[in-house]
Amino acid sequence: MKHEIRLLVIFLLFSMLSIIRGQTPAVTTSGVTNITAFTTTTTTTTPTTPTTPQPSTGEYRCTAPSANVGTYFSASESRYIEDKFRPGGCWHIPIAEGVLEDREHIEYEGYDGWYNNAAHPELGAVDSPMVRVLPPAYSDGSYHPSGNDRPNPFDISEAVFRGRTGFPSTNNKTAFLVFFGQQVVEEVLDAQGSGCPPEYFNIPVPQNHPHLNPNNLSDFVMPFLRARHDTSTGFSPNNPRQPLNEITPYMDGGLIYGTSKTWADALREFKGGRLARDKNEKYNVPEQNTIRLPMANPPPPRDHPELKKVNRFWKLGNPRGDENAFLLTFGVLWFRWHNYLAHQIQARHSDWTDERIYNEARKWTIATYQHIVMYEWLPSWIGEENELDKYTGYHPDVDPGIAVVFQSAAMRFGHTLVPPGVYRRNENCEFRTTTGMTGKPDADGHKALRTCNTFWNPQEPIRENDIDELVLGMASQVTEREDNIITPDLRGFVFGGLEFNRRDLMAVNIQRARDTGLPDYMTARKYYGLPTYDSFDEYFDANSTDADGNVIGKRFPLFFAEGHGGNETSAEELRTRVRNVFWNLTDRMDIWPGGMLETRPTGPGELFTKIIRDQFDRIRNGDRFWYENYKQNGLFTEQEVEVIKKLTVWHVVMSVTNITTDPDTGFQPNPFRYDTESGPCAAQHPGQLSESSDFVAPCTPLQQFDYFSGSEVSFALTFVGVGLFAVGCVLMLLFLAKRKEQQVAMQRKVNQASLRKKAVDENLITCSEWQGKDDGERTIQLKLGPGRLLQVMNERGKLQRTIDLARVQSIMLEVAANVKQKMLAMKIPHEYDLILKFSGLAVRTEFIQRFESFLGEVGIGRERREITQEQIIKLAYTKRHRQLQLEKFFRVAFAQAFNIEHDRNEAMTLNTEQSKEVLQCELTRIEFAEALSMRPDTTFVEQMFKLVDKDSTGYVNFRNFLDMMCIFTKGTPEMKSKLLFDMYDINQDGHISREEFRNMLRSFMELGNEKLSNDEIDAVINAMFKSSGIEEQAEIALEDFNKLLASHQDVLNAATLNFEGAGVEIPKEARMENAASRARRTIIRAYSVKDRTDEQALKHSSLKVETRRTHYEKNAVKQTVNAIVRYIENHRLHIFWGSLYTLVTIGIFAERAYYYSVEREHSGLRRIAGYGVTVTRGAASGMMWTYTCLLVTMSRNTITFFRETFLHRFIPFDAAIALHKYIAAWAMFFTIIHCIGHAINFYHISTQTANDLTCLFRNFFHATHELPKFHYWCWGTITGVTGICATLVIILMYTFAIQYARRHVFNWFWATHNLYVVLYILMFLHGSGRLVQPAFFHFFFLGPAILFTLDQLVSISRKKVEISVVKAELHPSEVMSLVFKRPQNFEYKSGQWVRIACLTQGSREYHPFTLSSAPHEEHLSLHIRAVGPWTTNLRSTYDPNAIKEHAYPKLYLDGPYGEGHQDWYKFDVAVLIGGGIGVTPFASILKDIVFKSSIKAKFTCKKVYFLWVTRTQKKFEWLTDIIREVEDSDQQNFVSTHIFITQFYQKFDLRTTMLYVCESHFQKISGRSLFTGLSSTTHFGRPEFTQFLNSLQDEHHNVNKFGVFSCGPPLMTRSVENACSQLNTGDGAAFIHHFENF
Repeated sequence: MKHEIRLLVIFLLFSMLSIIRGQTPAVTTSGVTNITAFTTTTTTTTPTTPTTPQPSTGEYRCTAPSANVGTYFSASESRYIEDKFRPGGCWHIPIAEGVLEDREHIEYEGYDGWYNNAAHPELGAVDSPMVRVLPPAYSDGSYHPSGNDRPNPFDISEAVFRGRTGFPSTNNKTAFLVFFGQQVVEEVLDAQGSGCPPEYFNIPVPQNHPHLNPNNLSDFVMPFLRARHDTSTGFSPNNPRQPLNEITPYMDGGLIYGTSKTWADALREFKGGRLARDKNEKYNVPEQNTIRLPMANPPPPRDHPELKKVNRFWKLGNPRGDENAFLLTFGVLWFRWHNYLAHQIQARHSDWTDERIYNEARKWTIATYQHIVMYEWLPSWIGEENELDKYTGYHPDVDPGIAVVFQSAAMRFGHTLVPPGVYRRNENCEFRTTTGMTGKPDADGHKALRTCNTFWNPQEPIRENDIDELVLGMASQVTEREDNIITPDLRGFVFGGLEFNRRDLMAVNIQRARDTGLPDYMTARKYYGLPTYDSFDEYFDANSTDADGNVIGKRFPLFFAEGHGGNETSAEELRTRVRNVFWNLTDRMDIWPGGMLETRPTGPGELFTKIIRDQFDRIRNGDRFWYENYKQNGLFTEQEVEVIKKLTVWHVVMSVTNITTDPDTGFQPNPFRYDTESGPCAAQHPGQLSESSDFVAPCTPLQQFDYFSGSEVSFALTFVGVGLFAVGCVLMLLFLAKRKEQQVAMQRKVNQASLRKKAVDENLITCSEWQGKDDGERTIQLKLGPGRLLQVMNERGKLQRTIDLARVQSIMLEVAANVKQKMLAMKIPHEYDLILKFSGLAVRTEFIQRFESFLGEVGIGRERREITQEQIIKLAYTKRHRQLQLEKFFRVAFAQAFNIEHDRNEAMTLNTEQSKEVLQCELTRIEFAEALSMRPDTTFVEQMFKLVDKDSTGYVNFRNFLDMMCIFTKGTPEMKSKLLFDMYDINQDGHISREEFRNMLRSFMELGNEKLSNDEIDAVINAMFKSSGIEEQAEIALEDFNKLLASHQDVLNAATLNFEGAGVEIPKEARMENAASRARRTIIRAYSVKDRTDEQALKHSSLKVETRRTHYEKNAVKQTVNAIVRYIENHRLHIFWGSLYTLVTIGIFAERAYYYSVEREHSGLRRIAGYGVTVTRGAASGMMWTYTCLLVTMSRNTITFFRETFLHRFIPFDAAIALHKYIAAWAMFFTIIHCIGHAINFYHISTQTANDLTCLFRNFFHATHELPKFHYWCWGTITGVTGICATLVIILMYTFAIQYARRHVFNWFWATHNLYVVLYILMFLHGSGRLVQPAFFHFFFLGPAILFTLDQLVSISRKKVEISVVKAELHPSEVMSLVFKRPQNFEYKSGQWVRIACLTQGSREYHPFTLSSAPHEEHLSLHIRAVGPWTTNLRSTYDPNAIKEHAYPKLYLDGPYGEGHQDWYKFDVAVLIGGGIGVTPFASILKDIVFKSSIKAKFTCKKVYFLWVTRTQKKFEWLTDIIREVEDSDQQNFVSTHIFITQFYQKFDLRTTMLYVCESHFQKISGRSLFTGLSSTTHFGRPEFTQFLNSLQDEHHNVNKFGVFSCGPPLMTRSVENACSQLNTGDGAAFIHHFENF
């Protein structure tokens, strides 16, 4: 009511004012004042200038502004004039009617369409699914395109849309109407964006296509990408794929302001409510896109293959507004209209804020646009007879969404109207010709802008003459005729991508309809209530009828002459082509060509008209902010709406341009129609355009582009460079190793020079010996003599080789005549070559002179020849060659002696030359001794060699050796006894004196490395003689000797010779079992009670220490099976955890591989690179998993901690390094796969379009004018750069991690391995680039990294103190002992271990070793066996020969760390079992026991049993000394020691037979072992732990819990574990077992 009263008051006041002025107001039938009534008011107050247009007559004329704002629109210094608007303006908001009333709290329309519909906020929103009026017809019912049973779109395009152009529109539609229609579509619809990931639905191009297949290729295709769709759809027929509209369907100014607030703000000036103008341009245009708004920027096909920057465009709300100059013209037009309205509002409301002025101007601009499109353009487009019904108000139940059929078919009707070019004219009726500013030079001088050549070069004509001439040109040009014919500019020359820069838009239209699942044409007619036709005859002849059913004409006039300007031939040809192309099946017709064939002279046919009317009706009725819905939305008053309804496109154009108002040369009131007879400048019009006309330039042809071009060099160089880096690392390794060898050689020279200076013996020569290609060189001292001997010693003077020249007649000297003449080779019969290398020619010459003098003195001849050093090396007969020959010698001999079938078969395969070589091979005494694993100067070897060398040649030939072997393998005990007797019957008189027998025993003692006094040996002899009843004899005969061995005939029967040094394995089945069985079934005394005599001990002790026999399998297959079973038994935990880790690793790889193969099968990158993505992603996850697991294996403190828990029974913590290497192998495997996969992937990526790459890699921005080449992805992204760097780091680390590097350049191994920090940083950065997937490296990394960091903090927290080494000593079997100072406050327990780092080998590299010192000792000591690179280098570092007079390198000490062995004293009875080097922790315990016993310390333990299992005690002399010390100090018989020597069982030969006989006698009389010299009894074979532990229960029946501590190889500790487990199942005492493996 208030509103009506207000309007009445305004009307009365206005009427009174008019009466006062003498004018009568004009009133419309609706009672609203007509805007034309005020066109002449206040004209006298408006300043006039020569440029001000004069008003024309009628409604279409410019009006002057009201007096109170007149100066705003005309003052030269005003912003209005500065913005280059027409002085004085043209259309002004009538103030007298109260328009622009000062209202507040208005809800302005949003940008993204949300909440337009309050009940359903998502309706019409940006990225909403389109509306389906027709049912989807996807081939699979839900997703795959339709139309797979329809013809090729190119064939349809040729048949339906090809024809002669140049015919004008029937009702004179203008180009202004057509391109205005394009921007209408851009306002409500944008579905041109392709899906992401891209889905290609390419169109095969026929071989005979005139434009798009110039080479007539049979497999040529035009790329086509499916449109974006709602990814939550397409899964079932009930939820089919739904394409998206990327903008709002509302007419809300999206093409002017954009569809988001952010975009809109980027266009604003933020002053006066205006949009920003580019002040650097000549004309009033939007600001240049310097901020690089993401506007569409395809490559201009005219300028192929040039790419242009997106900042060349002007900022518009429509991202695709720069497609062509004509579309851009309307963009500039609406930009100016907004600013024009902003000036209007600001002139009247100077107190309003910028924001309010902007929103008011936007509101009026949108309303203007809505009115013009819906009530002025649309009737001209579809015919006034089809205009929309009168607006009845907003309907919230109406969905304004764009119909799929509208988008994919109906709205494309305008393509038939598009001309091949557009004229430009000025107000003087001059039609412009093209210049260099509007095209390439070859386009100069043409009357029109060629449509196909203006794509994406829109600003050229506007910069030349503003939009005025384009507007006049479009308004003065009649479009193509309304028919089925399409201009070639669209049907063959529309723009495309670089790879296919020209496309057939008609084929695209058809394919787009199929992409969106549209049904066939007849189905569409059915759903829109139109008749359908089953045959083409019926279809062609269909008639139109009126409401009464009367025929009023043909329904489809294009099939008749009337549709072709009376040309019946064209009509008949069209009918034939349509019938043929659709295979004479009407249900094979697509909607787009079918709808176009309905076209009428007035506009689109009945189907497209229905679709278009329905769409625009829903857009209007479903828009809450529609300007006519003012009563509900409150945006306008009724008076304001009436003002808007008076606005036309003429007012807009005239307000924002400087076009003249002269009706003869200016802009006609209805620019959508042009009267070719009387329209503006009709007389000067050039005529209708045709593509064949000279008025337009020809379209540039189809051109293609290889996206990989430009990547070839970088691609090749990158991967070749990586490969060369790997090769370079290897070469660097070899260089560093060679340099170190040179340094060693230089040091060797220095040592040699020093030795020469110190040499006292003139026969001692210092030089180098070349041992072979694999063994390298070593510094030696060669001693000439004594006699006819040549002795080779090392730098410390230890004998390495003896060459006996006693039987040599002549020696060949081969002298190098090149390479500084340093080398010399001695070739001695029956010996391998001695190849010497000297520091220079003079030194070598001196040696030759001395050697020749030596040979002369001993009467040996020599031959000399000079050859090259290369020939010397090539012809060298090295020790390795000799060993291979001897191995063959022994193998054949053993095959004959032991009847070894496989070796006999091998012997049968020898050729004549090889057989001759074996038969002629002769052993020297030294080689014979080495085969027996004995020194050549021992009595045993000398006597045996003399006995076998029957012809006294000084060599043992094959026949002699075989005869000896036959005696030991097939001879009787008497024969073996006689052989042994004859060996020591030196005089060969049939008797052995006591002295000779003593010498025989001494020769046996050489095996035990023990020296006894004459008295001790005599005592043994007396005992042996007495037991045999020959104690009174001074000499013994063979008969007496047999008496000595009478009780050991079974042992002697199995006796053979130990040929361990022969290098050939003698099968166990070749030996007899009974003697060995007896030797392994001995019952030994136990020392468990103080002051008990030996006899009492044996009589009363219940303790059993027995050895067991393992059955030897003869079958070769079962041998292999047994070997595998034993390996599995020894490494079962390793195999379990290794298998588990392997399965997890494979699972991680498989999960990602499955994900990208199946779950992401249709993802873009997967479609581009195929299964390469599958492999690389799986490998990437494998890399992340494996590389992070390496940190766990290096968490030493953590592993140490858990080693001391019960978990060590289930997890082999000692295998951490082995697991580290295993994981590293997996990591390298995955790295290689990942790199190879990426080489393939990056190639595929480099061949893709820029838009596809933008979609696939959204986190990697690149400008639209840039083509990301391979070098961009590889060297321009964080993922690529870090990937390359990480690969190089990995190559470096792995190269220097191989065994060769660790042995030769260990420091480099340590340095490169510390690059792990860099590697993990690079891996983290590599994943953070999100190239393919979100980064999840941290999921793998965090846990291990935190654990490793804490572990390292524990190590760092320990104070580093340099510890001085007091003593270093080298022992046999690669064992060394280190004695170093004990730090203050360093407290430890026996059995604990420490970590040490040698400063010369890297202060951060720590290795664990068990302390062999006891807690009471002043210094700490370690016994270290050289079994790896670090320990080998450590042994070399502390080699006394290398140290000389220098101080020992200092150490860093970390520890001590505890383990279960330190708890031995907590048990009443402790059993310590050590195997091999595993006895080290017990050395400390034994020392501690001795000390505590000596001070009578009290502790729980009452008895300790120490069992030492070793192959030979000779390798652990240092432990023998400790045991001896324990025995000497153990007055209370606290420790009982038993030594098990397994070597003697395995090689039970002639020597051990006699030693076994002597052991029993020696033990009885001396209380010490013949083998070890200890009181402890020595056993042959492996202990039977179950019986031993079981006997402990009887020996110590009061003890309820026994502590069993074992350390050694897994097989031994497992045997102990099994014995404990077996005994723990009974009711007796508990056996608590703690073990450590090494």
